[in-house]
Amino acid sequence: MLGNTFGRLFRVTTCGEAYGEALQAIVDGVPPGLELSEADIQPDLDRRRPGQSEITSPRGETDQVKIVSGVLNGYTTGAPVGMIIYNVDVLPTDAVYPRHLAQYEADKELAIPGHADYTYYVKYGRFRDWRGCGRANGRETAARVAAGALAKKLLAREGVRVVAYTKALGGVHAREMDVDGKHSLDEIVDRAESNVARCPDLEAAEKMIQRALEAGRQGDTVGGIVEAIVRGMPPGVGDPVFDKLSASIAHALMSIGSVKGIEFGAGFALADKMGSQGNDSPYVDGDRVRFRSNNAGGLLGGITNGDDIVVRIIVKPTPLISVEQHTVDMVEMEDVTLSSKARHDPTIVPRVVPVVEAMMAIVLVDHLMMWRGYSAFVKESI
Repeated sequence: MLGNTFGRLFRVTTCGEAYGEALQAIVDGVPPGLELSEADIQPDLDRRRPGQSEITSPRGETDQVKIVSGVLNGYTTGAPVGMIIYNVDVLPTDAVYPRHLAQYEADKELAIPGHADYTYYVKYGRFRDWRGCGRANGRETAARVAAGALAKKLLAREGVRVVAYTKALGGVHAREMDVDGKHSLDEIVDRAESNVARCPDLEAAEKMIQRALEAGRQGDTVGGIVEAIVRGMPPGVGDPVFDKLSASIAHALMSIGSVKGIEFGAGFALADKMGSQGNDSPYVDGDRVRFRSNNAGGLLGGITNGDDIVVRIIVKPTPLISVEQHTVDMVEMEDVTLSSKARHDPTIVPRVVPVVEAMMAIVLVDHLMMWRGYSAFVKESI
């Protein structure tokens, strides 16, 4: 299985399955001298873990991280940082759902609609991990979040901050958050983290929660939209043509299993605008150039312009549902029906929020490192 490493100078490799012994992350390119401990990583893992609320999966994972390499006496050494997260709820002995793993085994020859069972079966055959579809399970993202928390600490040294929150859930949309005016990033975070929907619009958050609970009672699920804002990135980061920062961000976020769409700035709304409406007019403010609007989402030609990077992703409804669905037996090649009894999230949108922050942080550190190296040579040439 290929495709488990992301990045070039700041490289993250993950391994581990949903119901295996553990998840692991190895991070190459971490500079020496960064103060680092499990306490720096754990908060974001706590935001992602299951069992947080009644609108998330009841799986009883603690997601406790252990740093096993690359740190000595509390500081990074320059060697790869290795982290491990043991799975603790992997046996079919749960008091509430005593047969959740046995259910996966009973249905292992069936293709769960909307999940990767069929494509994994086509690619890996009978040797594939059928326990929650192994690496295709959302649990895989815990290792990403661990690596992303490290990246966020590196970004903080550079004055760069990544914030994500639930923009929409189950058809309920939050009001626009005016990050440059009425609401600061701190206020957005405080509001979003005060409720289980992770939405800064508290009125909309309550409606989102009720919508997810309603879907859960019906054995169904709902999706939504997550918005991410990056503040503090200097202008000039990213490379033209194939290595645009926007392209790398799209790659990173679209690699999250539940993500089905992405837009930057005004995004798809630009299709209905005139050029005079969609352009961001620059102006001089002291010794720097600023922009009167941010339809571009902080990126021009795939390179940062110094404005906030704004990106939104569409998260599909959790594919594992209790409603009866038509599917196929992949071995017998016959049509069957499936009504899953395995555990699932009524919505995964709030748990995707820290995953989005993690992948954004990993991309930004990688590109900052490349930009720093390139800039040094350019300055010498000029």
